[in-house]
Amino acid sequence: MKIIIRQETPGDYQEVGHIIWEAFKYEQYSDQREHLLVDRLRNSDAFIPELSIVAEYKKEILGYILLTKIKINNENETFDSLALAPVSVKPKYQKKGIGGQLIKAAHKTAKEMGYQSIVLLGHENYYPKFGYERASKYGILLPFDAPDENCMVIELVEHGLNNVSGKVEYPKEFYE
Repeated sequence: MKIIIRQETPGDYQEVGHIIWEAFKYEQYSDQREHLLVDRLRNSDAFIPELSIVAEYKKEILGYILLTKIKINNENETFDSLALAPVSVKPKYQKKGIGGQLIKAAHKTAKEMGYQSIVLLGHENYYPKFGYERASKYGILLPFDAPDENCMVIELVEHGLNNVSGKVEYPKEFYE
């Protein structure tokens, strides 16, 4: 199966929204509103069009990933980073490596754009395969009540999180 990874376009929004909803509708720790979060983020200052990416096969969108701007703040400094939320694959195409292709493509593009790290709240057994580690290892805290093993970060460049610590500040759209 030859998957095409490309930037999302406005014409994809409806189909992508359905894919996100489908992918999360049975997730235990989901409010099943991730598709609405994506709609809000697309209209925010945190949105980076190049980091809104789809996986397509024969003109059918099978999956989606979004990275948006966030800050990591401590008493003395503010650091730029990205949030991964969400990655979604149509249920019948899950467990075929499409999510992994989207994650790797997003990492590559973000790194090329000069970003040094990504933060996420996600499955502790999935994301470490792509290099994610516990955020607490770096003194980075997420503003959500979530188990430590689900709060993760990745350095896109070597030492990308050196001297970075603090609390993640998500865009207001995450809370609406």
